[in-house]
Parts: sequence; C-alpha cells; structure tokens
Amino acid sequence: MRRLWIGFVPYIAVSIVHVAALAVGSDAVAAPTKLALMPLLSLAVVWGVRGSRWTPAHTLLVAAIGLSWLGDGAGTFVPWLPTVPMMLLFFGLAHLCYIWLFWRMLAVRRVPLWAAVYAVWWVVLLAVLWPNLGALAIAVAVYGLVLGGTAVAASRCHPLIVWGGVFFLMSDSVLAFRLFTPDAMPAWTSPLVMLTYCAGQGLIAAGVLASVRTRRAAKSPVATR
Repeated sequence: MRRLWIGFVPYIAVSIVHVAALAVGSDAVAAPTKLALMPLLSLAVVWGVRGSRWTPAHTLLVAAIGLSWLGDGAGTFVPWLPTVPMMLLFFGLAHLCYIWLFWRMLAVRRVPLWAAVYAVWWVVLLAVLWPNLGALAIAVAVYGLVLGGTAVAASRCHPLIVWGGVFFLMSDSVLAFRLFTPDAMPAWTSPLVMLTYCAGQGLIAAGVLASVRTRRAAKSPVATR
C-alpha cells in the first residue's frame, strides 16, 4: 500500500505551493500550479495502478479528473467563451462521471440518513444566492443538484471518498459565494477554495484506488479460502 501513496507526493507538494501562492497573492506562481494539479493527480492514479489491472473505475476516475482540469483552466483553454458557464459545464460533466463511478461501481452501503443534509445545503445555497445569479440561476441550480448528487453518491463509498465528496462540496460552495457575492467574501476564502478542492480531489482519487484494491483482494482465490 505504501507504493500506492508515493504517487501522490508531487500532487500534494504542488497543492501546498499553489494554496500558499494564493495566500500571498502571487499570481505568477498560482496560475501555472493550478493547471498542474489535475495532471499530477492523474499521474498519481496511474502510479497507484502500476502492476495491477486497469479497470473501468480507473477510467471514469481519470475522465472526471480530466474534465475537472478543463474546468480549472476554462479561462485559459477557451478564452473566447464565458468562463463561468464553461466551468459549470466541465465540472458538471466531471461530477456526472463521479456519480456513475460511486453509485454504480464502488458503493458499499445504502445512502446514510445524514446525507439528507445535502438537500438542505442545496435549498439554502440557492435561497441565499438566487438574487445575485441573474441569467445563470438555472445553470447554477442544475449544477448544484449534480454537485450534491456527487456528495450523496460518495456517502455510499469508502470513507476517503465520503470525505472527498464533503471537501469538494465545501470548495464549490465557497467558490459560489466568491463568484456571486464577491464583496461579502474576505481574501482568505480564495486559498480556502483551493485547499478544500485539492483535498477533495485527492481524497476521492485515493479512495477509488483503495476501493478497487479492496474489491480485487476480496475476489482473489486466496481471500476466499
């Protein structure tokens, strides 16, 4: 198992540098490190699968990470299109991949009762932000449903995935307030968005790797003796 986690070291290191750069206002460092995060996380996944069989779960995970990368760099990759709608599109697709992965492939339990808090989160978030959403109101509402769906689906999985879903939800919640109520958000919420985002994505990736290994071990001939 130690070999699995070694692959996350570059991702963790760059995440720390990126969050620190945001904290001190160094855009020259923050911009390139942001675009390096998801490729490094993909490499961590590939490293973690070394020596074992690549599965559809790994493919969905890497697809979700790749779509997240497009969302991270929407302003850079498609500068001729509105940034926020493109972020919602790319991250929405990423969350659909996560929902399919968690619900259909990695679930180990029913949805716990505490997951009802995500429905409350969605209602409260929209109630607070709605007056500021303008033409993006419906898109944000739909994206919120998909994001909440990821968190609910994650609640059925390995604890690392559960917490990954929580941190991802926290990140996008703070980001929503920064985008639509910027005057009410202090400067320290910018590094908070990326701190929780990096933690969420990293925990999800680690949880998927651990879940696939656990399932594989449970099905092995040695485990059934």
